[in-house]
Amino acid sequence: MRTLWITAGVLGLLLLHTALLLYMGQPLMYEGGYIKLWHGVIVSGENSQHLSDWYTLSHVIHGILFYALLTFLFPRMPLAWRLFLAIGIEMAWEFFENTDMIINRYREQALAQGYFGDSIVNSLGDVLAVVFGFFVTWKLPKWGSVALVIVLELIALYMIRDSLTLNIIQLIHPLNFIGDWQAGS
Repeated sequence: MRTLWITAGVLGLLLLHTALLLYMGQPLMYEGGYIKLWHGVIVSGENSQHLSDWYTLSHVIHGILFYALLTFLFPRMPLAWRLFLAIGIEMAWEFFENTDMIINRYREQALAQGYFGDSIVNSLGDVLAVVFGFFVTWKLPKWGSVALVIVLELIALYMIRDSLTLNIIQLIHPLNFIGDWQAGS
């Protein structure tokens, strides 16, 4: 019975997320009218429009970090409530990420030329990636979670010359040498 309530709570949050992004004017899916499970081309009009992409790795890391932080801050809080908080934090980021201010800030980066925000399908995929990272961390030993973060960051660096760490740096205080490296200069 408890699992049913947790599942219903997560689905309710995802429905609320969808409704709020629709209200913000985000497109439901890629304008081409189809949804891919994976889209791996970063510099394209389909980036951040399908269920998952290279940036999904960073959202898995969000889930890992949210689990660690919420467990540290609220060690006695039931797991389900920490999960709901993690989803709420990710939803808040997804709303903020899809504001004109952040979209325009991303466009200043080498890899995000022409970026126009996430589709709702992609944003839901990002939230589900957080849930995945959260539960993986719940099951892994601490060293396993740390190793997973490092591996995911290195995969992203190798495959797309970007990662959660570089994304944060470039969003807060862009560095030319990082932008040049990402652009292949």
